[in-house]
Amino acid sequence: MLPNGATPDPQPQPQSQSHSQPAIEPSDSRENAQQTDIGAAVRNGREILLQAFNWESHKHDWWRNLETKVPDIGRSGFTSAWLPPATHSFAPEGYLPQDIYSLNSKYGSENLLKSLLHKMKQHKVRAMADIVINHRVGTTRGHGGKYNRYDGISLSWDERAVTSCTGGLGNPSTGDNFHGVPNIDHSQLFVRKDITGWLQWLRNNVGFQDFRFDFARGYSAKYVKEYIEGAKPIFSVGEYWDSCNYNGHGLDYNQDSHRQRIVNWINGTGQLSTAFDFTTKGILQEAVKGQLWRLRDPQGKPPGVVGWWPSRSVTFLDNHDTGSTQAHWPFPTNHIMEGYTYILTHPGIPTVFYDHFYDWGDSIHDQIVKLIDIRKRQDIHSRSSITILEAQPNLYSAMIGEKVCMKIGDGSWCPAGREWTLATCGHRYAVWNK
Repeated sequence: MLPNGATPDPQPQPQSQSHSQPAIEPSDSRENAQQTDIGAAVRNGREILLQAFNWESHKHDWWRNLETKVPDIGRSGFTSAWLPPATHSFAPEGYLPQDIYSLNSKYGSENLLKSLLHKMKQHKVRAMADIVINHRVGTTRGHGGKYNRYDGISLSWDERAVTSCTGGLGNPSTGDNFHGVPNIDHSQLFVRKDITGWLQWLRNNVGFQDFRFDFARGYSAKYVKEYIEGAKPIFSVGEYWDSCNYNGHGLDYNQDSHRQRIVNWINGTGQLSTAFDFTTKGILQEAVKGQLWRLRDPQGKPPGVVGWWPSRSVTFLDNHDTGSTQAHWPFPTNHIMEGYTYILTHPGIPTVFYDHFYDWGDSIHDQIVKLIDIRKRQDIHSRSSITILEAQPNLYSAMIGEKVCMKIGDGSWCPAGREWTLATCGHRYAVWNK
């Protein structure tokens, strides 16, 4: 059964490129066509994302460091790399923006950023900008003695740009508050006009092609729709993160209300944005600890957003908040490859975290690359069909499309029939294809 308001996914267009080429950014002649068609990447359904930073990256000359890895990122099959916030910020990690037209940040200078973006274009990896527009640190004191004015910098807003609930003279927030900083009032036309202009600048002048919307719970999804329509990114994803449903014994089996909230947000964007599948993350990281029965919902489908609206579900194991040195909600470290086997063989849009890919050793890197390669060769996409075959405490197995089978867990299992060959395997996981 589809969640409220979700529409069934049509089948994506057949892949136009041969399997030896990564299904990534089209040539420049076709990119112009995609600029006016903001749904093309979502319809195609063959994105594979890399989160290309962690919480400590600002300490490591990041734009220069990352540029050396771009050839490997492209070769590995990633279509888009999510970069940390590139504009000036009050905090080094970039999530307390102030002068948003300045591209000099703790990650590096504007020139180093431009050099990185040029290298990414050469290797046909799109650059995803981290869009932090829920809040903005003021420069001068205004109404009530609070730092709620932006004098002396570009977009020199006054107190009307700040929500009344965070010390400004604007309207109440259309979402949840991000505490301790002035929250931007997106209901103001002058604010939206300025933000749209800034996003167009990032898209058309700086060279970002994709957007990730930070703290999307903080303002109405209808504004995200307006910003996407205005700036026309090739691909967008929102961070709509709230708590899963827990009981006295741990995580509830049924997370339908949790995934429904994410689906509602996607709908609010006019279905133009995808969203990170926090439901799948929450369930999967419990499931791999000997509770793999969690991975089949009562309808026999995957239990996260990916089971309801796979073309809008961006699956992942960890990010700079849940993992890295913050570790707010980390995936169990000894089960990482089972997690990647699940998301890289399943429908949805998989994301690999920088730390796992580059900091956990060559073996993990190469195992992930192998899974990406299988996904591409077998043309698994965001809407691929899935049949869950086993969901027991220590064994989960599924068939994806007609030509891929996989299992994770300690239980032994293999597909019936001599036409299946082992494509890859490792500790507690295996993948077969025809």
